[in-house]
Amino acid sequence: MNPFITLSLVAIGGALGSVGRYVLSALTMRWVSSHNAVGFPWGTLLVNVLGCALIGIFAVLIERLSSFNAELRLLLITGVLGGFTTFSSFGLDTWYLMRKGEWLYATAYVSASVGLGILMVALTFAWMSKTH
Repeated sequence: MNPFITLSLVAIGGALGSVGRYVLSALTMRWVSSHNAVGFPWGTLLVNVLGCALIGIFAVLIERLSSFNAELRLLLITGVLGGFTTFSSFGLDTWYLMRKGEWLYATAYVSASVGLGILMVALTFAWMSKTH
């Protein structure tokens, strides 16, 4: 596939996904604040759960439909869902490990992703707070 087309599909999909994430998060937080449920990141949770549901649907379609070609996969999964939430890729990767019976790898992947991710936020936050 032409590299320009590849990057264009990912970029267009990513832009759509990012805007979708922003709009859904903003609407969710507006609803949450009007119901005095502030203090929990409901918008991010909703986006992550919805993104996981969508990637599950797309993964099945990819397995079953020959018309779900590489271009469509780049646009929808890498682009739209990548812009919407990369948590969906995390969920799908974990599910594939579990589906293959690789429970140790799945557990290690979840633990490392969450643990190291939070650790890196904490470390870089502390470092940037001291240096800037």
